[in-house]
Amino acid sequence: MKSILIVDDENSIRQSLEGILEDEGFRTLFAATGEECLNLIQIEDPDLILLDIWMPGIDGLETLKKIKQTRPQQLVVMMSGHGSIETAVKATRLGAFDFIEKPLSLEKVLLSIQNAMKIGQLVAENRALKEKIGHDYQMIGNSSAIDQLKQQIKMAAPSAGWVLISGENGTGKELVARAIHQQSTRSEKPFIEINCAAIPEELIESELFGHEKGAFTGATAARKGKFDQANGGTLFLDEIGDMSLKTQAKILRILQEHKFDRVGGNRTIEVDVRVIAATNKDLQKEIKSGEFREDLFFRLNVLPFQVPPLRNRKDDIPRLCNHFLRFFCGKESREIKSISDEALKALIAYNWPGNVRELKNLIERLVIMTPGKTINPSDLPLGINQINPQRETPDLGSTVLPNSYREAKEVFEKQFLREKLRKNDWNVSKTAEEIGLERSNLHRKIKNHQIEPS
Repeated sequence: MKSILIVDDENSIRQSLEGILEDEGFRTLFAATGEECLNLIQIEDPDLILLDIWMPGIDGLETLKKIKQTRPQQLVVMMSGHGSIETAVKATRLGAFDFIEKPLSLEKVLLSIQNAMKIGQLVAENRALKEKIGHDYQMIGNSSAIDQLKQQIKMAAPSAGWVLISGENGTGKELVARAIHQQSTRSEKPFIEINCAAIPEELIESELFGHEKGAFTGATAARKGKFDQANGGTLFLDEIGDMSLKTQAKILRILQEHKFDRVGGNRTIEVDVRVIAATNKDLQKEIKSGEFREDLFFRLNVLPFQVPPLRNRKDDIPRLCNHFLRFFCGKESREIKSISDEALKALIAYNWPGNVRELKNLIERLVIMTPGKTINPSDLPLGINQINPQRETPDLGSTVLPNSYREAKEVFEKQFLREKLRKNDWNVSKTAEEIGLERSNLHRKIKNHQIEPS
């Protein structure tokens, strides 16, 4: 049941509103003065406040001001029998949702409450979505490399400087861009992203700058581009190294002048956008080969960030695994799984050429495909579970070594084949496929080495 706090020094108005609102299914609270209202909201959490302007003590406008200082999202509808346009404008500027004149009209009161509740619901949903997005895109890890990156973000985010993020595919460049936006003064404004590598060359200008009706075949209406959509906020240009030189020139102009023309238009549009760019390429090499503009590079590279690959932050792998396990088990409505110590050691020993994205995809697969509650080394792909992090280099000083390289090679091959066959229950076909040998070749080696099941 939604609750409404009625703040009015006239008892008759409080009683009449109580009857009307309770008939409509609301729970009602009461205060006769601004001071009572401010004290009551410390205890109660009303969904809406109906606040009279003219009251003894502190008036409604001063009460509204104090409410907004402690509860900026609180919905307040002002009421007054001595209203004026000037008073209504002042109340709106202080954060009131609506202004109703007395004598109160039942229809106007209920309509104003209905509209305010809808807005309140939208605000709550928007806040929940932002929290979910923030959780989904949080940077996981406390390794020295990630701690240093987080500290750099904290220092750079409040500034207006343009950012260039470099790093291998799958390292989390978008997470860095979102963290910069969320910690900036633009966090309440849009974060718009575009993958420059995923859009055909003939369409990228339209995507970035928008187009006017009739600008090209199929342009049946005017359309805003990404720069328009990001106005006041942040535009994330992912894989900017794949952008054509022609488009780079137009991007450079916007960065310099904060102006652009839509495709097919002749009207100059001004925007206030912070640009964050990201690339997996070495732009210095691209400049030397003539594939990237040097002036654009220097314009973007005001605040450079380098995202470390996963192989350089292996201390974070256990935390990342647990985070992805909880995420995908929740997404798939499955019981939370765990990873055995041996499997975790294998994951840490692996070099992760696909970085965090590869680890995330693997954990999703393991959540879906592992039948038990615990993920063991046998559940891991062959390229990972073959790595034995516990294997130590033998102490050659206490070992009788073969007399020749050829003899050493044969000893190792025999031990290697025996171990692989034993692991695969002496299934020759399966072992041959695993180690990349023809079945007939493996049969011959087994015979030559006189390997028998043990």
